[in-house]
Amino acid sequence: MTPLQFEHLYKPSWDELDGLLKSVQKTHGSRSAAELDGERIASLYRRACGHLALARARSYPAYLVDRLEQLTADTHQLIYRQGEYGLLRLARLVMWEFPAAVRAHALYVWISTAVFAIPAIALGLLVYQKPDLILSVVDSRSVASFDQMYSAANESLGRPDGAQSDWAMFGFYIRNNIGVAFQCFASGLFAGVGSLFFIAYNGALVGAVAGYLTQRHLGSTFYSFVVTHSAFELTAIVLAGAAGLRIGHALLAPGRRTRRDSLVLAAKESIVIIYGVAGMLLIAAGIEAFWSAAPWPPPRLKYGVAAACWLTVIGYLLMQGRRAR
Repeated sequence: MTPLQFEHLYKPSWDELDGLLKSVQKTHGSRSAAELDGERIASLYRRACGHLALARARSYPAYLVDRLEQLTADTHQLIYRQGEYGLLRLARLVMWEFPAAVRAHALYVWISTAVFAIPAIALGLLVYQKPDLILSVVDSRSVASFDQMYSAANESLGRPDGAQSDWAMFGFYIRNNIGVAFQCFASGLFAGVGSLFFIAYNGALVGAVAGYLTQRHLGSTFYSFVVTHSAFELTAIVLAGAAGLRIGHALLAPGRRTRRDSLVLAAKESIVIIYGVAGMLLIAAGIEAFWSAAPWPPPRLKYGVAAACWLTVIGYLLMQGRRAR
């Protein structure tokens, strides 16, 4: 069946469904799906979903796929609008949409992970062997600050002298972490190259600092400080980079769509990941401010909590929402 035949055969049902949706819009949503023959709307919606699947599988023209995508999305919003706001909408995002989006973009996630991890490991080993190389990543003032922040004599681990209260640091960590994640994501607009750069740079920075502090025999305080909140923070940065790579790929290889349409679609897909990244960074900031910097928990306890956090994050992203419908 040619695209024209396909459109000619099924266009009447699409127009009928579109007319019902416009009727709701004219009444500003005061008429529910039930008042407009909910059974008929549901039937047309199921047909449109089937037609959309066929159009995608057969690589029909973009204008056909776009119309069906918009039509099914608008109908879904009408039918399920009672659950699209407030706590129920948030629960759906957390329990299904975010982890499902991460798995759907697994290729970008793995690329982002590799781009982050390889410089981190390489710089970590190099700086451990030659500590002076840390100056190729940060300046001497920052190096001196690292020595002080992770000294066993420091009352609040990971914080400079004169650090503010836990709540003030909580706000600082949120601002700093979101800034880093935004760089990794938004720079994807530069054909993905910007995302690759910022992911690699942050990986190199983490590795260089770890290598330097390990060589300085400050590893026990450094690792006990970072190990827990990094489960959320580093994972979020990698995911933000993956979302940026998705944007860059849409610009470089739009396929059968225009670059504008390809970018719009990529943004819609990526924004779910960015919502999840924001939540993870909020959790990371809370842990870093109120747990990681606390001097009273013994290292074994911190490592135990960290192991639980890492397993939770990995299990959540791999398994959560697989059976959701």
